[in-house]
Amino acid sequence: MKRGLIAATGVAAMLVSVAACGSSDGDKGSGDGGKDKSLTVWFMDGSNPPAWTKAVQAEFEQKTGAKLDIQVQKWDGIQQKLTTALSESSPPDVIEIGNTQTPSYAQTGGLAELDDLKKEIGGDWTDSLNKPAVFEGKQYAAPWYAASRVVIYNKKIWADAGIKDTPRTRDEFFQDLEAIQKKGDAEPLYLPGQNWYFFDGLTIGTGADLVKKDGKKWVSNLADPKVAKAMDLYKKYQSFSKAPKDKDEATPQQADVFAKGRTGAFIGMGWEAATAVKANPEIEKDLGYFTIPGESAGKPEGVFLGGSNLAVSEGSKKKDLAKEFLKIALSDKHEGALAKEVGSIPNKDSLLGNLKGNAAAEAAAPAAKGGGTTPLIAEWAAVENAPNPIKAYMTAVLNGKSPEDAAKQVEADMNKRLSQKQ
Repeated sequence: MKRGLIAATGVAAMLVSVAACGSSDGDKGSGDGGKDKSLTVWFMDGSNPPAWTKAVQAEFEQKTGAKLDIQVQKWDGIQQKLTTALSESSPPDVIEIGNTQTPSYAQTGGLAELDDLKKEIGGDWTDSLNKPAVFEGKQYAAPWYAASRVVIYNKKIWADAGIKDTPRTRDEFFQDLEAIQKKGDAEPLYLPGQNWYFFDGLTIGTGADLVKKDGKKWVSNLADPKVAKAMDLYKKYQSFSKAPKDKDEATPQQADVFAKGRTGAFIGMGWEAATAVKANPEIEKDLGYFTIPGESAGKPEGVFLGGSNLAVSEGSKKKDLAKEFLKIALSDKHEGALAKEVGSIPNKDSLLGNLKGNAAAEAAAPAAKGGGTTPLIAEWAAVENAPNPIKAYMTAVLNGKSPEDAAKQVEADMNKRLSQKQ
């Protein structure tokens, strides 16, 4: 669930043996299904909770007669490890991949097309969650789950400032922050200058595109007025914060800052509240959550939807069996159970009721339909490698440059990254 903070990091060099990444039944034939068969599934660390995994495995093995070989992978270095695995003759049959990573693997031919699966079980998948599973008009993965940022706030600080309800619009949110600022006892909002994924959500809200096509090449589109509008909104939010303009939300960890009890709110993933409670258990009684409000009531702000897709390796010799696994894992029964167990956003609007009782997840759910991701192109990953030029753009604007001048400042670097071979 933490991929929202670490998505598209640099690729670490790592090799993996054929034995480690192949199916455990070796070369027992190329047919699908049947007894004495096994299906190898790679999940990422933290993605497959115990109860969900046990139930899916039991149903799969009972229905197919095949064994499920689950192998849990670490996020660190996974891009190179998976790239290597997909190039082998016996790759893992089913893989979990970060939703924004899907285009890269699809472009290189590592993923099997799943248009037939989409027609069979995906007719009502939420568009915003399914979009990252599609590349050049073809379905190369299936949406599994997503997560997004919410406002985590200190109820006591808000009450002390005379605020009686959570805001329904962006202007109401600003008014509440002004009330806390006027009270003078707390920092209204902790928002460092480089909380890039919150900014990406604002660009989604303004309908901005961060890249554009120039002939056959992708180039920076930061100079677009819609991007500038999003940055102006970010600048207004950041004006309520004393956080450094040249740091991101992990430097220091914003939840640790909030835990001190002197901050009205911060914008983060729901699980960050647990980090705050761990640092200061006393703050738990004052925790509250609400959806990031948009321009008008009933229409939340755009948010970055970090999440995972499930895909079938093109090199798998058991594609039909792999699709049977996906039908089970992605069924309403198990999608709903996953949402209930961990608070993740399920792949259908009709399953959002399973989040009831999870305050952070309930706050995230309304924004899912209008959420989005970073640009879904294979070339994008290099842009976010440190030092991320968009973070430099954000800091430049916060330090006084116009959005247009700040865009020009990082344009060459962005274009260089977008031209790198994948």
